[in-house]
Amino acid sequence: MKGRTLSLRLGLSVTLMGAALVLLLACLAVFALDHELDSRARRDLARKMLQVEHNLRVDLRSDDLGARAHPLLDLVMGHDNLSLNVLAINGRHPSLLSLGPALEAQALRQLPAGQQPSFTQWRDSDGRQILTVTQLMRLRDDQPVRVMMSLDRADDNALLQAYLNSTLLALPILLLLIGIGAWKLVQRGLAPLRRFRRIAGQICAHDLAHRLPTSGLPQELAELAGSINIMLDRLDQGVRQLSQFSDDLAHELRTPIGNLMGKAQVTLSRERDGNRYREALEDSVEELTRLNRIINDMLFLAQVSQPQALAMLKPLSLADETARVMELFDLSAELKGIELRAHGWGTALADRLMFQRALSNLLSNAIRHSPQGQVIELGIERRQDQVWLWVQNQGAGIDEAHLAHLFERFYRAGCGRSRLEGGTGLGLAIVKSIMQLHGGRVELSSAAQGPTRFSLVFQAE
Repeated sequence: MKGRTLSLRLGLSVTLMGAALVLLLACLAVFALDHELDSRARRDLARKMLQVEHNLRVDLRSDDLGARAHPLLDLVMGHDNLSLNVLAINGRHPSLLSLGPALEAQALRQLPAGQQPSFTQWRDSDGRQILTVTQLMRLRDDQPVRVMMSLDRADDNALLQAYLNSTLLALPILLLLIGIGAWKLVQRGLAPLRRFRRIAGQICAHDLAHRLPTSGLPQELAELAGSINIMLDRLDQGVRQLSQFSDDLAHELRTPIGNLMGKAQVTLSRERDGNRYREALEDSVEELTRLNRIINDMLFLAQVSQPQALAMLKPLSLADETARVMELFDLSAELKGIELRAHGWGTALADRLMFQRALSNLLSNAIRHSPQGQVIELGIERRQDQVWLWVQNQGAGIDEAHLAHLFERFYRAGCGRSRLEGGTGLGLAIVKSIMQLHGGRVELSSAAQGPTRFSLVFQAE
């Protein structure tokens, strides 16, 4: 089943939430109106009861209720929903006065009464809702009476019912307006995502130049667009590096393979003696050795460049391992009259074989580019929580234009220099990958006339 769109889900969510809020507000309004009408009715009755009490206590006796009840009549005159009943507590004629609409006498007599006003809400036999306030009072001649003032709540109930009906009538219209507004707001809010989708549809491996706009967006979407742009930058850089690497690799492999094919074709073009064939095979072995070295370096570089590659980092004495590597290059240095000189000590967290591979590449380059009779210095020094190992030679310096590219694969500072001397152009790239795998780095400094120093920076034990 196809999932609902995000705009539909958000629109429905906002509509339902708005509907719930409207219903809640409508219910609160009905309750508030009902409470206000009831409070107002009680206040009016209480105020009129004070006037009744004053008239009874000051002006009226038992015999005056019939003839001189004009002040009491004025209180209920003009109010069709208001009635006043005064009942004698003792005597043969309990009903002394009844003004306004008649109410059920039996029901009135059953209502509680005290010295303070007592409100009771009840319904008569016709179902009318009546609010009655009762209180014991005394006439001018000190005769106790029960005073009951009643209010028919029919008008209040009609007003409440009219408000409820109008609310129910307007509710569907309000819900429809909320739904339309929510849909438009959601569509407007999701407009940047639709732009994201269009741009994402244009991105492919051959065209990574498109970027998401970050201006005029909400903060959350601006941060998302920025993160996606950074990801696209990394992908673009990776694809460019992969393309450049493929071109460089094809170029590097084409040369020895072309040499092999040319040598073989020349050798086979006519009959030759055994020495000629032997020379051809020796030249072929030399080129095959170079091919094998390139392939091995590529395999190693691919292995250490993988994110999941793990190095067995253990405490390693750099001075001891440096001495072992120097022994391997004693003969090469001696042939050029170069002295290898090491000093310092330190213990770092490193993989022994990878460390030897990185140092061997640096030492091999130093011997290759160092003038005869010079000294190659290897130094070890601890700086706070890091251990530095550097290889320095006195050869000609590296031009500043090459420094930023020297650790790229197959990059050569001199035109064909490493190839003529047997290099593959991968040595420094391997060193950089090994140091990244160790969580360290490799640094380079070179003066115009020399010396040139490569430094390996490890985490100290």
